[in-house]
Amino acid sequence: MKKIINQPERVVEETIEGFLAAYKSTYQKVENVNGIIRRNLKDKVAIVTGGGSGHEPLFLGLIGEGLADGVTLGNVFAAPPPTNVFEVAKAVDSGKGVLFIYGNYSGDVLNFGMAEELLEMEDIQTKTVLVTDDVASAPVERKGDRRGIAGDIFVVKIAGAAAEKGLSLEEVTQVTQKANDHTFSIGVALAPGSIPGAVEPPYTLGDNEIEVGMGIHGEPGMERTKMMPADELTDKLMATLLTESNLEAGDEVAVLVNGLGSTTLMELLIINRRVAQILEEKEIKAYDMDVNSYCTTQEMAGFSITLLKLDDELKDLYNAPADSPYYKKGLTATSIGGNVYAK
Repeated sequence: MKKIINQPERVVEETIEGFLAAYKSTYQKVENVNGIIRRNLKDKVAIVTGGGSGHEPLFLGLIGEGLADGVTLGNVFAAPPPTNVFEVAKAVDSGKGVLFIYGNYSGDVLNFGMAEELLEMEDIQTKTVLVTDDVASAPVERKGDRRGIAGDIFVVKIAGAAAEKGLSLEEVTQVTQKANDHTFSIGVALAPGSIPGAVEPPYTLGDNEIEVGMGIHGEPGMERTKMMPADELTDKLMATLLTESNLEAGDEVAVLVNGLGSTTLMELLIINRRVAQILEEKEIKAYDMDVNSYCTTQEMAGFSITLLKLDDELKDLYNAPADSPYYKKGLTATSIGGNVYAK
């Protein structure tokens, strides 16, 4: 498949080089590993996220003020090695501990876990919150087995804000776990993404076929079905999310309509329009709606919808400033049509 790259084995290193060329005043590379940290680190709990490359702007888009302090990157769709995780965590630790946040995938769990053991030998305290927002990946009685997808955005946002407030490692971990428990996502794939250097895509879908609930690496979803109009498809996904989240009239949510790579903004906005209509019909307040492509799989066609159920504590942290090249939230908000949009 056509990709604008040089050598496939160099894509991660060259991605990092390009990122630092653009933002070198704010970020720096961790020596000898594929990891990036913020310059001018603060005396607070450090937040570290990461995972396989190929999902940009995840995870690079989650490093910055009010977000993560360090990011560790693996090869395309592969977990970062324990050494990467270890070195990034050491580089950002100020003595107040490190919170790891990453998607619930076996390779990431294994490698981050090994890094935690190494850090313990260095007397660096660590905690972990696994992102498990993908409701299609396991039934509710096995919620702990669920995958992490676009919910990473909300979970890291809450964690970063909590750390900036000067909370302890235990307190930051507690509210971050709460954010994960309040986050629900489901996606749909229309066409596969690719792996740089690969001749064939990792899976196929028929011309008029879609897969509801497919994971961001092509993991099996809930069902394969025929393509349908935007409203019908959105209704189908939202019905599952509303059931899983137990949202009721009067509840407030932050919404993310996330493109998986090649889905256009036009399509995402049409989907968001229907999400807003459904929430209004259910008398659920859309406190904030974000329409963007944050968690992608190269040029995969499709989208995901994420709902974060808010309470006063989560709302306060959600509204806190966040600043990275690819994700920003402001302190103030403007009311438009009954909804609140952070600036």
